[in-house]
Amino acid sequence: MGLPKKKLSTTRRDRRWVRYKLSGVALVECSHCHKMIRPHRICPFCGYYEGREVLKVKEEKEE
Repeated sequence: MGLPKKKLSTTRRDRRWVRYKLSGVALVECSHCHKMIRPHRICPFCGYYEGREVLKVKEEKEE
């Protein structure tokens, strides 16, 4: 089993993990309602995907 020849300082040890971070969420514009949504998903606002209606979205009633 391999053993380290010298002790790694905490700075050197922690520097290894600097590049591991979360990236931002990718967003694209819906082609039908022009709201920002995640790519390759049905638009939750209008129910369209790739130019055709896939879901019937309930409209809010104004009282």
